[in-house]
Amino acid sequence: MSVSAQKNLPLRPGEHGATAGAFHIEDVYPSIEGGRYPIKRPAGEMIDVWADIFRSGHDILAADLIWRREGDAQWQRTRMQLHDNDRWVGSFTPAEPGLYVYAIEAWTDTFATWKHGFELKLEAGQDVAIDGLEGAALLALPLNATAEASDLIRSKLDLYLRTGASDVLLDEALSAAMTASQDRSDLTRSRLYPLTIDRPRAVAGAWYEMVPRSQSAVPGQHGTFRDCIARLPDIAAMGFDVLYFTPIHPIGTTNRKGRNNSLTAEPGDPGSPYAIGSAEGGHTAVHPELGTLDDFHALIRACEQHGLEVALDIAIQCSPDHPWLRQHPEWFKRRPDGSIRYAENPPKKYEDIVNPDFSSEDAGSLWNALRDVFLFWVDQGVRIFRVDNPHTKPLNFWEWLIHEVQSRHPGVIFLSEAFTRPKLMKGLAKLGFTQSYTYFTWRTQKWEIEAYLNELTGYPERDYYRPNFFVNTPDILPFHLQGGDPWMFKSRVALAATLSGNYGIYNGFELLEHEPVPGKEEYLNSEKYEIRTRDWNKPGNIKPYITALNAARRANPAFLQTRNLRFLPVDNDSTIAFTKQDTAATNTVVIAIALTRDYREFWLPLDGIMIGPPDQRQPPIALENLFTRERHAVEWGGVRLRLDPTQDPALLFRCIA
Repeated sequence: MSVSAQKNLPLRPGEHGATAGAFHIEDVYPSIEGGRYPIKRPAGEMIDVWADIFRSGHDILAADLIWRREGDAQWQRTRMQLHDNDRWVGSFTPAEPGLYVYAIEAWTDTFATWKHGFELKLEAGQDVAIDGLEGAALLALPLNATAEASDLIRSKLDLYLRTGASDVLLDEALSAAMTASQDRSDLTRSRLYPLTIDRPRAVAGAWYEMVPRSQSAVPGQHGTFRDCIARLPDIAAMGFDVLYFTPIHPIGTTNRKGRNNSLTAEPGDPGSPYAIGSAEGGHTAVHPELGTLDDFHALIRACEQHGLEVALDIAIQCSPDHPWLRQHPEWFKRRPDGSIRYAENPPKKYEDIVNPDFSSEDAGSLWNALRDVFLFWVDQGVRIFRVDNPHTKPLNFWEWLIHEVQSRHPGVIFLSEAFTRPKLMKGLAKLGFTQSYTYFTWRTQKWEIEAYLNELTGYPERDYYRPNFFVNTPDILPFHLQGGDPWMFKSRVALAATLSGNYGIYNGFELLEHEPVPGKEEYLNSEKYEIRTRDWNKPGNIKPYITALNAARRANPAFLQTRNLRFLPVDNDSTIAFTKQDTAATNTVVIAIALTRDYREFWLPLDGIMIGPPDQRQPPIALENLFTRERHAVEWGGVRLRLDPTQDPALLFRCIA
């Protein structure tokens, strides 16, 4: 579909207004801004839908919850039930990823209304002979019934006419058949509510970010896709699920940046991988020194064999050498003197980068070309994209593009890399980004971590904003890591891996790399501008610790989600504790993590924690340490624990019934 059709996408709610017809359908949950944006759920998870439904008078109403994939003609439906005070509830479970819509239909249940009045008159001892005939007449009306329901209704009508026995008309099976089959002349449908159903990797994954050109074992030698393949056993052994590459495209030479972001590149400097495009190609080409597209396909296959999935970084920006500048000069802005307008964020300038002009007269072609970039990489086997700086591009572009891609390829994941204003970050998530970077990277105090997680797990954020907690990135070396203290690295990765279903590290974190540009949260000798060679088994690394964390995550589904989280009131300001429970309520974990280096003993209260299935809920009798298998009996509503951060700053437990 061309960009000219964007006015129809994504699907706008509104086949019927919420108050159209005889019924009011209000306060529908779940919905984002009244149905303007889709909620997000994983495939196979039951979705409970609540709504206030009412009409004037005393007639009894019925309601259906209906849903379908976008573009399907046939609705699926299930009956909603009255909860109380005009609040109705229904549930459905989409089994496959895709873009869906759901709605609510309400109508007068004429037979149920008659039956209610008939029963009241019976109880009062009134003559109901005429009332019985009125009920029988309803059975004789033309009905939209299944063959089975028709047979039941016809047999009950015949029996009543032969015997006059009123209990025939009060049969529960007959009532259900009539509710489903009778005329719905006053049926009112709510607006349509959009819904994105994602595959499990959207909800949970451990990400390992690396710069592919730095994977060679030979100092100073440019890495290749084959070198990346050689590293897969090590990465998989640590328990990661997603292997995330910085851009793999050809790099421009014009205004190429040198080491440490210097304006002048020395001979042999590789430049920034974010300066995309050269004579060798643009966003659909691979950097020649990395290998060929066939080599990339081999990498995809090797990742699959190691249980890893490739995520690709897409940055919508071009080097001055990108083919698009020659082929489509109208897509780029020029200054009054005719020179190209380079990217800038005053006072910073990025002379090696040019941004496309989304306001150009040919913006439609630009939109289509950018969409085709994503579709090209999907065809190469990539199903996860990290998008660089999406907040600097038009919001309606992302809404259109994500819908275009996911309508063709359900299950494609988009990660928004937007460290910007909170409402803008949330706006991008509403528009369709599957996951989002967060401020976790800078949250270090107990109160601010708790406040931030309570925000992300509260309503409505939990229905559309999926956090991905990165402990560091190529751009960000947080001040709290610059001391190189092993306990701090362990504390931060434990927080990220246990608080969020999705988390990530940038390579070198496991080696405790921490040398900054003085006074800044940036890496000195950043591999964004040079090739780095590392000893991936360097003494002092924390690879075993990361491996243990990822093993605990995989063994305990409670870790693999972010919504069901509750903080525990620990009597120690430098210790944060919380509990998480999986959706099926079969796995409950308790975590305590030190935020400072000092040794401490503390009381961990477990009041209010209930485990087990809904009909067998009970408090835990013990906590089992996920690393040591040591058990702590729960007494007086809690346990007393010890933490020595210099040994291990985190305690991870599974609740035992």
